[in-house]
Amino acid sequence: IPKPDRPVTEFEKKLFANFPFIQYLYRGFLYWRNEFFATGFITKRKTLMKLAKKIALKHLEDSVKDEALRKKLTPAYAIGCKRVLLSNDYYPALQRANAEVITEAIREINETGIITADGKYRAADAIILATGFHAAEGVLVYDVKGRNGYNLNDAWQDGAEAYLGTTIAGFPNFFLIVGPNTGLGHSSMIIMIEAQVHYVMECIKAIRKNNWKFIDVKSEAQKAYNDELQHKLKQTVWQTGGCTSWYQNRNGKNVALWPYFTFTFRRRTRKFEKEKYEAVR
Repeated sequence: IPKPDRPVTEFEKKLFANFPFIQYLYRGFLYWRNEFFATGFITKRKTLMKLAKKIALKHLEDSVKDEALRKKLTPAYAIGCKRVLLSNDYYPALQRANAEVITEAIREINETGIITADGKYRAADAIILATGFHAAEGVLVYDVKGRNGYNLNDAWQDGAEAYLGTTIAGFPNFFLIVGPNTGLGHSSMIIMIEAQVHYVMECIKAIRKNNWKFIDVKSEAQKAYNDELQHKLKQTVWQTGGCTSWYQNRNGKNVALWPYFTFTFRRRTRKFEKEKYEAVR
């Protein structure tokens, strides 16, 4: 979809400098606008996403006049199912004289180039295989061991889980930032990070105040929390939009995204909940 970038005018700079509250109000407007658009991702009311689809297709039509290329670039899934790209230079880059968009499968790679399924040969000096990354698999290349030597890779073999994306049952005094199901499809991750840092500090304050040796989130609390998330995610465009994405692991479980508003996460991480944890002196 189009990226609404523009230079900040000199008048706006002077206005913000002389009246800081106006900048504060503008920041608030941007935040609540993004929260409003989140309803299109996380609810069954798809009116907003239909509007976004129209905007996206109009942007494509205005940017790409070649009908065959436009067809290749038109997604076959609901907007928002995969990460939404905001860009004004993506389509122009694909239409440069030295670029070609090829969607046919690769049949063969030989010493000098690539042969696609339609039998066409293309010479190549270098081939870059861009496979993406396994963000949802939760596989660590190093060992993280908890109580009784429990390995985090074993704990996450069916999909990464944590409580509030921050603490993990069986791993005392271990805190994550941007852990499982804290990613966003509509707003700034800084909001989530700040909320998690606040929550971690509340945990540490409780440990120090009560002279606890460690805290460990209860497995039943973690399970109930993740059951709630997965139930909510089933209603979102990320799971119902007709695509697979890096938000999901190999079993289709979405372990990346937060299925509510950001202010909901901030509210839930506002204070340490002693009843959710085992605390040991």
